Amino acid sequence: MEETGGASAYGASLAGGGFDFFKFIRQPQTIVRLLSWIFAMVVFACITTEGYVNTPHSAEAKCIFNQNDSACQYAVGIGVIAFLACVAFLVLDVYFPFMSNAQERKYAVMADLGFSGAWTFLWFVCFCLLASQWGRTHDVRGIPQDAARATVAFSFFSIATWGILAYYALGRFRRGVNEVTIPTYTEPPPDHHTAYPPTYAPTSYNPTTYTPTTYTAYPSNVPDVQQPPFISNPKPQGDYQPPNY
Repeated sequence: MEETGGASAYGASLAGGGFDFFKFIRQPQTIVRLLSWIFAMVVFACITTEGYVNTPHSAEAKCIFNQNDSACQYAVGIGVIAFLACVAFLVLDVYFPFMSNAQERKYAVMADLGFSGAWTFLWFVCFCLLASQWGRTHDVRGIPQDAARATVAFSFFSIATWGILAYYALGRFRRGVNEVTIPTYTEPPPDHHTAYPPTYAPTSYNPTTYTPTTYTAYPSNVPDVQQPPFISNPKPQGDYQPPNY
């Protein structure tokens, strides 16, 4: 689903959102894919129902495009495969927003781009072949001309629708590649006018003034009086008197 805002990858919002059916139906890509589905159904339905008729000179049914069975078989094969592919890619478009892996989304978009581009070319070949064979069909007696003209016309319309689908897929692929290559974080440029790196903003620092303590000098005129060494005062010695028991 196409997103115009918010986080997205390959043209769709990131996984986790709900599915809005009405928004999905209104998408241009969904509308074009439904038209491609209808055009493919018309092409192979016209050939399988009215694309083979009996000629007046033969009982065997031949292709209405100049009796060239290869032209009818080619148109039926391209139409049936395109019909089934439209259904498969519609289911993939519904599941696409729920893909959480970007690599899976890349593969889905690449598959859509490759198949849409290839079928644009194959429808062009189919239109050229049918138009050429119908121009060479001279005997149109008993041929349902409306079915033949409708087959040629819707083959031409299919070229346009599948080309638009290829254009949408290419746009989604380019957006997805750009979204993957863009880094999620950009380092800010360094500021050469400051001594600090830009990621660190220091707080303002106010240094305090240091005032040294003033000490008073010791006067030099005071005499240095030294104390005499410590002398114990012994008791006077007298006559020895033994203890009394």
